[in-house]
Amino acid sequence: MTKLAIITGAAGGIGQALLAEFAETGHRLVAVDLPGSGVAEILAPYGAEHLSYELDLGDEAQIAAFWSWFDAQNAPVDVLVNNAALGPSMAPTLETPLSDFRRTFQVNIYGPFAMAREAAKRMQPGGVIVNTASQAGVLGNPRRNAYAASKAALISMTKSLAAEWASKGIRVNAVAPGYIRTPMVAELERSGKADLALVRQRIPLGRIGRPDEIASVLAWLASPQARYVTGSVVAVDGGWQAFNQPGHAHPPVDGAPPAELARPAAREGARVVLITGSGRGIGAATARRFAKAGDSLILVDREGAEVLAAELGPQHLGLNLDLTEDAAVERLFAGIAARFGRVDVMVNNAAVADQFKPAFEQSGEDLARTLEVNVTAAFHCARESLRLMPAGGGVIVNIGSINSFLPFAPRHAYGASKAAIDVMTRCLAAELGPEGRRVVTVAPGYMRTPATADLEAQGRIDIKAIRRRIPMGDMGRPEDIADAVWFAASEKASYFSGAILYVDGGWTSFGNAGVASGDDSDPQDFSL
Repeated sequence: MTKLAIITGAAGGIGQALLAEFAETGHRLVAVDLPGSGVAEILAPYGAEHLSYELDLGDEAQIAAFWSWFDAQNAPVDVLVNNAALGPSMAPTLETPLSDFRRTFQVNIYGPFAMAREAAKRMQPGGVIVNTASQAGVLGNPRRNAYAASKAALISMTKSLAAEWASKGIRVNAVAPGYIRTPMVAELERSGKADLALVRQRIPLGRIGRPDEIASVLAWLASPQARYVTGSVVAVDGGWQAFNQPGHAHPPVDGAPPAELARPAAREGARVVLITGSGRGIGAATARRFAKAGDSLILVDREGAEVLAAELGPQHLGLNLDLTEDAAVERLFAGIAARFGRVDVMVNNAAVADQFKPAFEQSGEDLARTLEVNVTAAFHCARESLRLMPAGGGVIVNIGSINSFLPFAPRHAYGASKAAIDVMTRCLAAELGPEGRRVVTVAPGYMRTPATADLEAQGRIDIKAIRRRIPMGDMGRPEDIADAVWFAASEKASYFSGAILYVDGGWTSFGNAGVASGDDSDPQDFSL
């Protein structure tokens, strides 16, 4: 059945890219924008089956009229993209009228809330709402009080709605773009409120993003491949938030780089992908996902990697080895250089759990065991992979954890190791961005893996209690992480760097006292 996507702000830069992205995936479109925006003419080339509607999201009466009109179409609503926004005025605080401040909130938060509320009333399980937030809602900016505060409000609302509606099978996520080449940014440059040459020097990737680079992430979050992602706010900013030192993140750029103006030609041929911890669980699922895409794999684990590689085909290499043995890792990369000549994607997945001991009983040796595998070996593999990555490209995906965002007692070593991974991702992204390389973290929540089953069998975790703590009411699947890793390493994620994608069923969005979901005797599956 054809799915329907409502897209607000459809006549703008990101909005038009969203129309193209959702049309490409076979959605029926309802394009919404201001009166006089020309949204009907913009939508016309996509065909008569698509619909347009003009309204001002700052007017609740117009929003009510839209939904009355929509109901008359006898159409389902599967996806809502809250993309419309009133841009920053850049006025000094003392020169900002309260009427302007209120108008920004009316369009940027009240309007999206009303649209989400009405869409959710009409959605079946499997429905998705995605919001276009902003890095301005995460980082402070002078003279952007109303805009930045409204986007921070939208980010918070994304999480609270995700936690509330997870039991209904409705997912809610957001993307926080950095500087994107849109009419809004062009107007800031024209009016002298933004120096784009200086902006490019502040971005590790050295360029402003394209609208399609935001649309592709929003569309992925709305897709079945993101079925366990809810309450996530994904920073898509070229590494802006990962850079934290005086000076410039990128050397001066002469004009707009080609990749800022148009999507580069699609890459042809198989990539060479190295995946550690790939003998079972998340690593094995990730290997299968990349193999399905036709990539050539190097699989490494203490055990199971050789068997899986043989199962997937003779073009793949599987090696059983201990990544804490430095000499073995050096031999591994010498062998990769000899057989494959390069590494295009490195997935740092290998990890061990800690001992669950109270702090009074933990020793430095206990900490070292976990940190050696989870952090030092990951750094070693990342460093050696960089030596083999082609100039101007390459992606490193580090597997993090919800355990770094919300540490668990007494899992001191594991939480510390995953916090280290998160920040190492940012450091690498800030350093390697000027070389055209991306580094990201995918952070799983609780997954149905052999490792989780082992912890349950040992009595170290309570699966029923865990399910009640997850807004979606159940643990995820290894394939959920595999899909996220594959997307993060793809060209569709080309402006996603130095940031975290949480795949946790809403775990990190829930801050209430009590349980996040109801009785877990019959976990629900909303992967429609």
